[in-house]
Amino acid sequence: MLAVTENVAIPEQELEYTTSRSSGPGGQHVNTADTRVTLRFDLAATDALNEEQKARIQERLAGRISRAGIFRVTSQRHRSQHANKEAATGRFVQLLAEALEETPPRRPTSPPRSQERKRLEEKKRLAQKKRERSRDYTAEDF
Repeated sequence: MLAVTENVAIPEQELEYTTSRSSGPGGQHVNTADTRVTLRFDLAATDALNEEQKARIQERLAGRISRAGIFRVTSQRHRSQHANKEAATGRFVQLLAEALEETPPRRPTSPPRSQERKRLEEKKRLAQKKRERSRDYTAEDF
């Protein structure tokens, strides 16, 4: 079991790892070793998450989830397959934990009276400045 949060754990059997050739520098090693690791997780079919959690993940991580409901995380940062597998798994846990985090609802507040007063004074000052500009350039002056 892969612990995501205190009360959410994903069975490791539901995670599918595939490897492929990594891009970027690496010399001769990069042409022979499949070091890029892609972790796939079928969000639509899992029983480890309830419908509310699935909906929250779907909403917050929409760019990483395919139409079929497959959540993908790829890692090619390291030169070894094992290190990339660990990095992909860590990123998967981090993304899920952030997506499942409940944000408290925002309580609307009103601005302080001093701020309202400053805003109105600034508004009057700018209006006065514009009025003074228009008096300087009337048709009678030309």
